[in-house]
Amino acid sequence: MISYPSKLVERAVEQLATLPGIGRKSALRLALHLLSRPEGDTHTFAQALVEMRDGIIYCRQCHNISDTELCSICANPSRDASTVCVVQHVGDVLAIENTGQYRGLYHVLGGVISPIDGIGPEELLIDELVERVHSGIVKEVILALGTTMEGDTTNFFIYRRLKPLGVKISVIARGIAIGDEIEYTDEVTLGRSILTRTDFDQSLRF
Repeated sequence: MISYPSKLVERAVEQLATLPGIGRKSALRLALHLLSRPEGDTHTFAQALVEMRDGIIYCRQCHNISDTELCSICANPSRDASTVCVVQHVGDVLAIENTGQYRGLYHVLGGVISPIDGIGPEELLIDELVERVHSGIVKEVILALGTTMEGDTTNFFIYRRLKPLGVKISVIARGIAIGDEIEYTDEVTLGRSILTRTDFDQSLRF
C-alpha cells in the first residue's frame, strides 16, 4: 500500500495507473517526474493530451484517426484505392504502415466479434465496409485481424458478407503466431504476412 504525501499526487497516480502497462509504482514515478519538471513543461504536456483528445476526428472513409475529414492515407492519390486492408484497431494501421510493404487503403473495424464481451457485428463498422465494396472501386479486401478465435470469427463473418459481391478476399499469411495481435507483431513478420497473403477460400480448407 503506497502512502501519498498529497491527495493531488494520489489523484494523478490513479489516473496514470489506468494506462496500459502502468502499475501504481510506475505511475507514482511518472507523477513525481512531471512534478519535478518546470511548470511550463508540465502544462505543455497536459495541453497536448487535451488537444489530442478534443481535436482528433475519425476519417469518414476508413475510420483511422485524423486531423481532417479524410485521413492522409485515404487522401494520398498514390495509394492503391482498389485494395482495402481490414484491421481491428488504429494501432494496427500504424503497425502495417511501419512495414513499408503495403500501398493500399485501410478499413478500421473498431474491434472484433466477441459475444462474451457483448460485441456483435452491429457494434463494428462492417456495414460501412460492405458499402465501400458496393461502390465498385474495391477489387481486393485483405483481412488482417489478429490470429485469435475472435479474429477468425470476424474474418469468416466478413467473408460471408462480401463473397456474393464478387470481390477478391484474402487473408494475411500465418507467419503471425496463433493468438498474436497485429499491433504487437514485429515489422518483418508482419510485412511478409501482408506480401504472402492467400485467398480466404484456401484458408477454409485447413
